[in-house]
Amino acid sequence: MMATMYRAVTRQIEVTVEPNFVPEQSSADRSRYFWSYTIVITNSGEETVQLKTRHWIITDASGRQQEVKGEGVVGEQPTLAPGERFEYTSGVPLSTASGFMTGRYQMVSETGERFEIEVPTFSLDSPDNKRVLN
Repeated sequence: MMATMYRAVTRQIEVTVEPNFVPEQSSADRSRYFWSYTIVITNSGEETVQLKTRHWIITDASGRQQEVKGEGVVGEQPTLAPGERFEYTSGVPLSTASGFMTGRYQMVSETGERFEIEVPTFSLDSPDNKRVLN
């Protein structure tokens, strides 16, 4: 199965996301579906920036939303000089066979300016979920 990549660019900072369904951690019988997602943040700008916080909105196929806010990502608050990138993998469980996530990171520049960058909205689809196009 071909992986789908999602991309957003804010202030010359690119965020790409590649979600992957994890069947060995999922069970349709228990209504548990698990995805990993790999995020790459690339600083194509002229200034050094640091990721301070994350804010996720996770929506399942029933429309139930879960909001997640916190410091950094995977226990880190990476600093990215011009041209540098940071990659991490995390995961999310849902009680439905599909859903989507959207979010943003709060960054701070070396001059102390705080700003938000967009994480592209990405789809979480299990392979056995039949996709319906309207």
